[in-house]
Amino acid sequence: MKQQFRSALLLFLATLIWGSAFIAQTVGMDGVGPITFQAIRCTMGAMGLLPVIYFADRDKKDKKTFLSRFLDKKLLIGGLFCAIPLFFAVNLQQVALVTTDAGKSAFLTAMYIVFVPIFGTFIRRKPSLMMIPAVVLAVLGLYFLSCVGQTSFKIGDILLLLCAAAFAVQILVVNHFAPNVDCLRLNCLQAFFCAIASTVTMFFAESPTLDGIQAAWWPMCYAGFLSMGLAYSLQIIGQKGLDPTVASLIMSLESVVAVICGALFLQETMTIYESIGCILMLVAIVLSQIPTKQKKGCS
Repeated sequence: MKQQFRSALLLFLATLIWGSAFIAQTVGMDGVGPITFQAIRCTMGAMGLLPVIYFADRDKKDKKTFLSRFLDKKLLIGGLFCAIPLFFAVNLQQVALVTTDAGKSAFLTAMYIVFVPIFGTFIRRKPSLMMIPAVVLAVLGLYFLSCVGQTSFKIGDILLLLCAAAFAVQILVVNHFAPNVDCLRLNCLQAFFCAIASTVTMFFAESPTLDGIQAAWWPMCYAGFLSMGLAYSLQIIGQKGLDPTVASLIMSLESVVAVICGALFLQETMTIYESIGCILMLVAIVLSQIPTKQKKGCS
């Protein structure tokens, strides 16, 4: 019970950081482009974890060195496979934030909680019977959020749905690798590989300037050291010690935190239809995580 409470607390702390990080991600783009922001953020996250990992290694009694522990084959493969969906998720989200409010972005991103059990069916994870009403409510909520008064989806809404799908894949990959590797090193490697891919993309897509980076420095520090470095480490450690259903439900509260922070710090407001959409999506997220007993077939 103590282990479960500790894991739940770690995930909740990650949720608070992620929700408030939407503010830093929005404000930070006053000076830099979205890909540049993520490239520097991921680099900060990876670099910030190195001294933490070094001090954590002092309690280990094996004869391996700091570097040799990074060269574990399973760890390297896990870091790479976690980084691929994370790269698409964080960059799609950042690009969408150019045209979408932080609060609305968080709720659309939270669709990963619905996508996780759907994608899980492809790796033989049987979804809850509550998935059907959850998906219906999520689609209805998405309609109220994005389509009422519009003739089509906004490009930012489409990017955020793709972002949610990528985050769902990342969560499933983390669930696969986290129990068998060093969690801090796994996050460090996924941030490092994500930083490399984002940096290469940055030089093709944008033209970063030193003045722009300096202007966005503090928001990038928050999103890098706290959101990427600390919060994703808390996610990996929390998922390792907690039931996936409970873990996903806790992480979905990120959207609520983001809406509150958006209202407090960015003076963001939502229309009545967007508010209804958020409520419907939150209900869908909760329903998607309710376990149901399967009826046994007659022999």
